[in-house]
Amino acid sequence: MGLTVQQPVKAELEALANRLDLVLVPGFKDSGPEHWQSLWQAEVPTFSRIVQRRWDDPDIELWIAAIARHVRDGRRPPVLIGHSLGALASACVAADRVVPVAGVVLVAPAEPTRFEAEDRVPCVNLGVPSLVMASHNDPVMRFARAEHWAGVWGSRLVDLGEAGHVNAESGFGTWPYGLRLIADFAAGLVAAA
Repeated sequence: MGLTVQQPVKAELEALANRLDLVLVPGFKDSGPEHWQSLWQAEVPTFSRIVQRRWDDPDIELWIAAIARHVRDGRRPPVLIGHSLGALASACVAADRVVPVAGVVLVAPAEPTRFEAEDRVPCVNLGVPSLVMASHNDPVMRFARAEHWAGVWGSRLVDLGEAGHVNAESGFGTWPYGLRLIADFAAGLVAAA
């Protein structure tokens, strides 16, 4: 498939990985081979990814436990990069403070009621730097709700325009703009440390 990630961004991320663990947290049913998370992981080896056995069971506690296991094994402060249900689970891990998290990037978070997680998803400031990236035509969460959650969580909101659910089905491949935002966010965390 050839290199599609811009070399300067890849080099920046590799340098940042000396200070941070960049952890991909897929959503329900995992991220397929054409999803930006999978493409990033294939092309930028500094990304790691949570693993679990039951990707088809949308129990948010499975995601939270998988993140906690992964983070405990890390050597550097983690930045969680979650998509959909993975974004909700990442918010939970950050707010729970059971394991240390440097920051979270929440891409196209799902409406908590879709996964019967409304009682689990935190209704407080996450306590760490965070971004919410949201779309105006995401079928999984309305933009107004994404604005609401960004405010509740104390997150900076990134308006992606008409971007669907920010996945392969919405036309996202390696998603260079998202990768640039991740690099800038991680660089900000390192500079503030």
